[in-house]
Amino acid sequence: MKSNTHRHEAPMRVPAPEKTAPRATGSTDSTFDRLVYERVRLGIMSALAVNEPLTFNELKALFDVSDGNLSAHARKLEEAGYVECAKSFAGRRPKSEYRLTPAGRQALYRYLDHIEAVIKATRRS
Repeated sequence: MKSNTHRHEAPMRVPAPEKTAPRATGSTDSTFDRLVYERVRLGIMSALAVNEPLTFNELKALFDVSDGNLSAHARKLEEAGYVECAKSFAGRRPKSEYRLTPAGRQALYRYLDHIEAVIKATRRS
């Protein structure tokens, strides 16, 4: 006979926000976007939502990360279509300026809606 001492409960389901923006893929589901969740990527998207454009060096100073780390996170956001990068030169120095795309803004808002739903569900319990 099996013991019930190690009973597993289903994880708490968080209600979807009432209004969810469409995902970049065209879907309207409210699944959690892990791409946005990561600290540096969330920071990049949040900073760009209120301060467009920002240069690579400005973003680097905001988050105190290495060139390689920032570059890798920015590239993932670019590949997802959440951020655009315009490269140019200032004299002989390369300059990269980043902007949040409409899909990136929707993804950020969707993430914030999800977090708000988690907070509301937690306060009700």
